[in-house]
Amino acid sequence: MEDNVIGRCVGETSLTNVSFISKKMPKMGEYVTLEYDNKIILGMIESLVRGSVSLNVDIYDPDTIERIRNIEGDDYYIKGSVRILGDVDHLKIPRTPAQPGTEIKLASDEVLDKVFRDSNGLKLGHLISNENVEVNVDINKMVSRHLAILAMTGAGKSNTVSVLIDGLLQKNGCPLIFDMHSEYVGAEFTNGDVNVIQPILNPLYMEFSELLDLANIKSSSAFIQERYLRKAFKQAKSEIREGIHASNDFLENIRAILERWSLDEDNYDSKDRNRMTDVLNKIDDMISRYGNLFNSNASDILSNIKLGQANIIDLGQVDERVAEVLVQHVLRTALKSRKDYVHGDKTKLGFPLFCVLEEAHILAPNNRNTKCKYWIQRIAREGRKFGLGLCLVSQSPKTVDQDALSQANNMIILRLVEPKDQKHVQAASESLSDDLVGQLPSLNIGEALVLGLMTKVPTLVKIDEFKGRSVGGDIDIVGAWSQSIKDKEENLERQRYESEQLDGFY
Repeated sequence: MEDNVIGRCVGETSLTNVSFISKKMPKMGEYVTLEYDNKIILGMIESLVRGSVSLNVDIYDPDTIERIRNIEGDDYYIKGSVRILGDVDHLKIPRTPAQPGTEIKLASDEVLDKVFRDSNGLKLGHLISNENVEVNVDINKMVSRHLAILAMTGAGKSNTVSVLIDGLLQKNGCPLIFDMHSEYVGAEFTNGDVNVIQPILNPLYMEFSELLDLANIKSSSAFIQERYLRKAFKQAKSEIREGIHASNDFLENIRAILERWSLDEDNYDSKDRNRMTDVLNKIDDMISRYGNLFNSNASDILSNIKLGQANIIDLGQVDERVAEVLVQHVLRTALKSRKDYVHGDKTKLGFPLFCVLEEAHILAPNNRNTKCKYWIQRIAREGRKFGLGLCLVSQSPKTVDQDALSQANNMIILRLVEPKDQKHVQAASESLSDDLVGQLPSLNIGEALVLGLMTKVPTLVKIDEFKGRSVGGDIDIVGAWSQSIKDKEENLERQRYESEQLDGFY
C-alpha cells in the first residue's frame, strides 16, 4: 500500500546500508522493507535527522528565520539511514545494492511475525516500534553460545533475568543462579518452583587452590606457608575419609594437625614451627570468618540441582572472597561432571545447565586474574560442547573481563549511558555498530537492544514485565521511613499498654 511508503533511497547505496529521504517521520529502530534483486529485503532504521531546505545553517538572524518559518510553515524533510538485514525468507544479504529511488516501506506485521516469532523460542517481549509483534529468542543458541545482560543500575536487569528464567522453566530448563544479593530467593515463578541451595562446601570435593584463596596465602610470596597448608589439607581430607576425626569441622581439623606439628620439636626446627604458627593464625582467621562454610557430611552442590526448577545459590550473606570460591568450585565441578557424562559416565550431571552470574564484574574482573575468572573463561570457551551455558549480568560492563564478554555471542543491552561502558561492550561484540551504540542512552526502563545468534536480526525490544513476585526493585525510601515511624509508635503504644496492665495487676 502507498500509505506504507515512508521514503526513497538517495545517493550511493551499499550492500549493507542505504540513505533515504522522507516527508513522513518514522521511528528509530523501526523495520522497513525494500524490493530489489527480485526479493523483499528487510532493514532497520538506524539514524534520523530532520531538516529544512529554507532554514539552512547559513542564516544567522533569528528574525529572518521566524519570517521564513511563517511563510514555509512546518515544511521539512527527514533524512535517515537503513541497515540492510537480509531478505525476508532467509535473512541473507543481497548480492547487489538497491537502486537510488527505490521505495522504502514500513514492514508489515506479517513480515515481522515471520522474522521474530518462533513457537519453540522463549518469549522475551515485543518490538519497541510495534507492540503487536512478539519477539522470541532461540533457547539453544542462547544457552550454548552464552549471554550477557548489561545495563546501568535501575534499567531492568533483574526483570530481564526473571523473564528469561521463567521462560526456561516453561521449557523444563535448568537455570542455576548465583544470587549475590538474595534477590531471587523469594521469587515466585509462574512456570516452576524455586530451589534454594545453601552455600555449603564439602571439603572432600574441594581443590586445595580454593582453600588457599580463602586463607589469602599468595603462592609467590608465601610458598613455605602454602606447602604446610597443602600438607595439612591433604591429611585432613584423608582423616575424614578414614573416619578418624569425630568433628566434621574441617578447618578445626586442619588447625589440630598444624598445632600438632608446631609442637613437634623432634621433626621440625624452630623456623619451620614459626611458619606453621603463621599458617595457624590464618586458619584462626578463617575459622572466625568462614567456620560455617564447610561441612564434610554435606552432599556435593551439583547433586542439589533440580531439573525444571529455578536453582538459586544464595550468596547474599557471604563476602566476595567466599562468593568467588563458591562460584569457581561449582563451575569447575559442573564442567568436569558434564564432560564425564558426555564421555559415557551416566552417573554424572545428566542435563544441560544455564549458569546466571550476577555481578559479573566482581566474579570476572577485567583488571586482575582470579581462579574464578579462569573457570568462567574456560566455560565461555568450552561450555557449548557440553551443554554448559553462561549468562553474565553486570551494571558495570567496562570492568567485566574482555575475554569472557567477547565469548558471549548473545547480548541483551538495556540503557547504557557511560561512554567507557559502551566502548567496552562494542569492543566485545562484532555486530554492535556505532549507530546501535548511539541508541543505548535513549532506551527507557525495560527497553533493550537484543543481538547475537539467539535472534535473527538486531532487535529493539520492550522486555515483558515479570508477572511473578518482583525481585531486584528499588526500595521505597519514603515508605520505609514512614513505616519505621509507624512501627516505633506502635511499639511505644504496646509498651504503654503492657505497663498499665502490669500496674493494674499489682
